[in-house]
Amino acid sequence: MTQMLPADDRLIVALDVPNALAGLELAKALGDSVSFYKIGLGMLTGGGLALANELKLEFGKKIFLDMKFFDIGATVEKAVKGIAQYDLDFLTVHGDPYVVKAAKEGASGKNLKILAVTILTSLDRSDLDGALIKQGEIADLVTERAARAFEAGADGVIASPREAAVIRALPQATGKLIVTPGVRPAGAALGDQKRVETPATALAAGADHLVVGRPIWDAPDPVAAAQAILSEIRAV
Repeated sequence: MTQMLPADDRLIVALDVPNALAGLELAKALGDSVSFYKIGLGMLTGGGLALANELKLEFGKKIFLDMKFFDIGATVEKAVKGIAQYDLDFLTVHGDPYVVKAAKEGASGKNLKILAVTILTSLDRSDLDGALIKQGEIADLVTERAARAFEAGADGVIASPREAAVIRALPQATGKLIVTPGVRPAGAALGDQKRVETPATALAAGADHLVVGRPIWDAPDPVAAAQAILSEIRAV
């Protein structure tokens, strides 16, 4: 029988499934292979917060709540303060400096780490043009947004693995986290992601955590899929 690799916090599994029941079933199936889960906005109305609490309190898992908050500062601060009471681990907000500052105020006194979104990994330059975002290469815009988010107090950023290296090289990135979605094992379908890399490449570029969803939960054998990614992580 093949030796099972233990969980590694560098792997965060995105529970992008229809509801909390399906998420809990997947987490139970993955068992000791996964220690860190991401719960996103899509599951918020399907019991996402309840699932976050259950996985944290009853199963001892770490939780990344991917809400991407964006609003006026006072509203962001109140929303983050409400989330912080649940003793979760990561929370995303948009990387605008005033949003980051408000989120940090809301998380004051708690262990909740605020991660700033730079530019979503599902977007390319044509998408930015459609949204009237200023001209420039995506990598340059991501780097600029990351630096400003760090200066505003962000504990880390969400960025494509293709931008991880340039962000890691920033003076402001010292001691900060880089969390990369858009990670696909070799040969996996891209899905709705456009700027992707393999787990090994993302880690070598300076990422601290890899977010992987569909290649695990949509696999015929999710445990085997998670184990394959763990093997690649350990080989870096």
